Amino acid sequence: MKKTISGIRGIFGEDLNLKDVLEFCNNFSSLVKSQKCVIGKDTRPSGFMIKDTASAALMKNGIDVFNLGTVPTPVVFREARKYGAGIVVSSSHNPIEWNGMKFIIKGRGINEKELPQIIEKQEITKSKIGNEQDISSSYVEDAKKIIGNLENQPEIVVDIGGGAAKGFAPDLLESIGCKVLTINENLEGCSRGPDPTADNLSELVSASSNKEIGFAFDLDGDRLVVVRNGKKQTPDVTLGLGVAKSLELGYKKFVLSIDTSVSVEKFIKERGGTVQRTKVGEANVIEQMLESNAQAGGEGSSGGFILPEFNYCREGILTSGLISSMLGTKKFNEILNFMESYFQIRDKIAIDSQFHDKVIDDVHSKLSKEYSEVNTLDGVKGIIDEDSWVLIRKSNTEDIIRVSAESNDEEKCRQIVKDTIELVKQSYDKIR
Repeated sequence: MKKTISGIRGIFGEDLNLKDVLEFCNNFSSLVKSQKCVIGKDTRPSGFMIKDTASAALMKNGIDVFNLGTVPTPVVFREARKYGAGIVVSSSHNPIEWNGMKFIIKGRGINEKELPQIIEKQEITKSKIGNEQDISSSYVEDAKKIIGNLENQPEIVVDIGGGAAKGFAPDLLESIGCKVLTINENLEGCSRGPDPTADNLSELVSASSNKEIGFAFDLDGDRLVVVRNGKKQTPDVTLGLGVAKSLELGYKKFVLSIDTSVSVEKFIKERGGTVQRTKVGEANVIEQMLESNAQAGGEGSSGGFILPEFNYCREGILTSGLISSMLGTKKFNEILNFMESYFQIRDKIAIDSQFHDKVIDDVHSKLSKEYSEVNTLDGVKGIIDEDSWVLIRKSNTEDIIRVSAESNDEEKCRQIVKDTIELVKQSYDKIR
């Protein structure tokens, strides 16, 4: 079972059981000051059981539950702003047998200070039993107000991936004026897995070859992958397109994770914007956004564009609408061509977690001698030149160390990753 600010996740019936759900939701009750909580789930088969158990734990502690049913994660975040708290029953892009819960306070995911209160046992004073009622969301209407109406009626293919974006992503795109073809609407018979960033999306590539663009969502609808001209784009392109639209709307203040493409930062700065960098992780980006009153930004590795005025989470569905509004314009081609000239590779190497810190320290000392600039905000990031970098960081949940790199030269990028993985191996062998 994984217990992080990104949520509690595990294989249902093995690592994660209903007893765990009762305990964590009981503990979460102590953080719900509004005494109201919205709840929604994705399409995983175990979702109903977990949602009902979570609701029971909340109501036992006097909290009124507002049930959204099967909805994307961004919808729960949006409604949680109104009610004060929320729970998403999902394990995002993990395999179908996994499930979990993401906890929301005042419209944002929990932070590092709040996580222990959910994991450690809380004694809740007995009170009246809370009520439960079904509610619907104004998400599509709210998103449409930001995007506006499109006059050119672009033809778009949407790959739902059998997830919760069904009934939301196609509806939003149609409401703003797109012609939409939907594939993989249901989990049964879906041609791909729950994570579009890890899948080749062959059906979407084929279906969108004679259309303007293709969009693929993960199971809970917060991740978005773009397919354009028969090619699956990198997650950084999704973020970059969202950023380009933000600049068009007049936004200037951005926050990006440390592993986001340098092309996105360059694009922002060349147009008069400012950029702050954070540790990898949606929650870290949002925390910095709240502290600095940033207007937009996100995390390149997950294709996660974030627009704080609308939602404190990755916004795959809203982003699909924002991108659609740029189709056929000079701005769209400009950002796509600019970003396609950069190459990102994200790799990993198996390293026993007990040696992570020592390996990272050893790599840091070696990179400090090799590169003029080394950043230790999150792991070790070596700045090779203005267009190339490498990042080595430990996983908090697995026995692996991640190696990410970028360059405007594809062969150079591959060599950087190869050399860095060899460097990490040498450090590991030495320390063991």
